[in-house]
Amino acid sequence: MSNVGIVIVSHSADVARGTADMVRQMVGADVPLAHCGGAPGGGLGTDVAAILAAIDAAWSEAGVAILVDLGGAETNSEMAIEMQPEARRDRIVICNAPVVEGAVIGATEASAGSPLAAVRAAAEEALR
Repeated sequence: MSNVGIVIVSHSADVARGTADMVRQMVGADVPLAHCGGAPGGGLGTDVAAILAAIDAAWSEAGVAILVDLGGAETNSEMAIEMQPEARRDRIVICNAPVVEGAVIGATEASAGSPLAAVRAAAEEALR
């Protein structure tokens, strides 16, 4: 059985990369992990094509949990989910959680083999 994948989407490439590095250092390599951030031409922003590529890179039959930093990242992630094949859409969720804490806690839960709903709940618990 595969672990839930984690995707980190930030308006800043540095934040996305740094968060992914932190997850890897704290959780290890048992969780499929991808990140994307920044506008296609550089600077701040998010890009649907980059999010699609990150979802593919972190894809797991157990699903994918996406952590986002701001509203635009969430909107573009929603568009990326809508563009997925129908069979994948219900196995991808956006977590309403702080990006760094949510990614670390969600990945920790995923590394234990927990299902997507539990990974999402754990990430979102970081808000409390």
